[in-house]
Amino acid sequence: MIENMINIIGIIVSFVFTFSIIGISTILTKQKLISGEGSRKLVHIGVSNWWIIAMIFFNNPFYAAVAPSCFVVINYIAYRKNIFKVMEGERNKKDLGTVYFAVSLLILTIITFSKGSHPYIGGLGVLIMGYGDGFAAVFGTKYTKHSFKIGNSTKTLSGTCAMFIFSFFVAFIVLKIYSPINAFPISVVLALGATIIEMVSPWGLDNLSVPLLTTYIYTLIR
Repeated sequence: MIENMINIIGIIVSFVFTFSIIGISTILTKQKLISGEGSRKLVHIGVSNWWIIAMIFFNNPFYAAVAPSCFVVINYIAYRKNIFKVMEGERNKKDLGTVYFAVSLLILTIITFSKGSHPYIGGLGVLIMGYGDGFAAVFGTKYTKHSFKIGNSTKTLSGTCAMFIFSFFVAFIVLKIYSPINAFPISVVLALGATIIEMVSPWGLDNLSVPLLTTYIYTLIR
């Protein structure tokens, strides 16, 4: 009974947290303190921290999956109707990145909150995506001098380096807490893998491919 109540509180906190991030980003954008693309990345980085809330409150995949399930639907409707402009920024219409991110959260909660796994494993993929890709966009937008093409996507050297560096530090911190043995070399491999996956993923698919494949890589090398 107490465990169920804690899980229900976790669901409530999840929605309050997520909509608070969106609200703060909306206010900052309207006050012209950040750009449209900056607001999108603020939401992107902020929402990835939901995984920390999930690890605190949830002890089974059913409860953990409630918020991501709802946000798959909410994000798709918001994308179609352009409701939460701070989530979409200046993305093109082919880009379902916000929906893909919610889908990746849903898949990883179902897998890593189940028996035989551990939530920190999913947290690696989600937080690497949040911070790595988030700061890659921040640095890539600000420092555009050295750019290169991969398929139809334009990447910058600064963004790629930021992706690797922030991915490494996120992985290293998570592993130091939950699996400290070989944390450094594994963090390097995960950061390199995430950076390459992000580089070759078009149309917002990195929001799906980076969390899922980074988590998968970890399960192979741990």
